[in-house]
Amino acid sequence: MAKIILGIDPGIADTGYGFVRVDGSRLECLAYGSIKTSAKEELPVRLQILHKELSALIKKYKPEKAAVEQLFFNKNVRTALIVGQARGVALLTISLAKLPIIDFTPGQVKQAVSAYGQASKLQVQKMVKLILNLKELPQPDDAADALAVAICGANHRQY
Repeated sequence: MAKIILGIDPGIADTGYGFVRVDGSRLECLAYGSIKTSAKEELPVRLQILHKELSALIKKYKPEKAAVEQLFFNKNVRTALIVGQARGVALLTISLAKLPIIDFTPGQVKQAVSAYGQASKLQVQKMVKLILNLKELPQPDDAADALAVAICGANHRQY
């Protein structure tokens, strides 16, 4: 029986999402994209937009599980804290939808799709295109990363 996995690459300006149908060893891309928020908006408004749009996507595609990428901590602590808030809203939204959540480090995601934990963004995009038999490279980067997270979730031993 086919199941649907939601992959999330959290961010405040762009939160990537991807829905992948798993049927045995076959993976099929259902949808992908990015939830964008404007820097002109106050942070609480941006988080509310993320919650509302992610909730609508979950209702539309009805996934059985969600896979979320963990934060990559860079030198900019302020940015990391804000992205962490976006990730928290994504986790809350998924939890409110009563979906099981599994999370992966960026290295685990890259390893799952490219067999190399230090793969570049372009390498990840190319492998996602190949694995999901897409006609073109998934854009933007955040959506490609979210599809990679969903693929990682599909290949996870608990699934």
